[in-house]
Amino acid sequence: YVKRIAVITSPSGAVIRDILHVLKRRWPLAQVRLYPVPVQGDEAAAAITGAITSCNNHGWAQAIILARGGGSLEDLQAFNDEAVARAVAGSAIPLVSAVGHETDFSISDFVSDQRAPTPSAAAEILTPDAAALGRSFAQYETQLQRRMLGQLQRLAQKHDHLAHRLNRQHPGQRMKAQRQLLS
Repeated sequence: YVKRIAVITSPSGAVIRDILHVLKRRWPLAQVRLYPVPVQGDEAAAAITGAITSCNNHGWAQAIILARGGGSLEDLQAFNDEAVARAVAGSAIPLVSAVGHETDFSISDFVSDQRAPTPSAAAEILTPDAAALGRSFAQYETQLQRRMLGQLQRLAQKHDHLAHRLNRQHPGQRMKAQRQLLS
C-alpha cells in the first residue's frame, strides 16, 4: 500500500484539508508531503510543472495527487497547459489527477495515470480502508484459529491411534498374548 503521498495543490484551499481528512480516516499510516502551488492564474502552470519535476527529483513519494477544487473553465486553465500535460504524462511516479469535480475535465486528467472525480476520491483511490482491512484480518484470524484447532485435533487423534498401535506391538504385550494362547 502507498505510504508516502505527495500532494500538489494550494496550501490554503479546502482541497488539502479534504485529502488529509480522508487519509487520516482511511489510512493513517500515510505520510503526506505538500508541494504548495497556485492552482489558477498566470504563475500556476509553471509552478505546477516545477512541483511535478521536484517531486520526481526528490523520489520520496510513491504516488502523487495533483488536485484542485472545481471552477470555471478559465479557473482550470493551468491544468490544460501543454507544459503541465507533458509533466504529468512524464512523471515517473504514478500521478492521480483530481482536478475539479465530477463534471470537470482537464487535459491533465487524460494524460495522468489515474483520474479521480474529486480530490477526496483521489485519496480514496490511493489508500485502502483501514477499518475494512481490520475486519478482513479479524475474519482471517478466526478462520486460521478454526483450521489450526482442526489440525491439532486431527494430529491428536493420529497420535492416539499410533500410541494404541505401538502399545499393541510392544514385545511385552505380544508375549502376554502368546502366554494366553498357550494356557
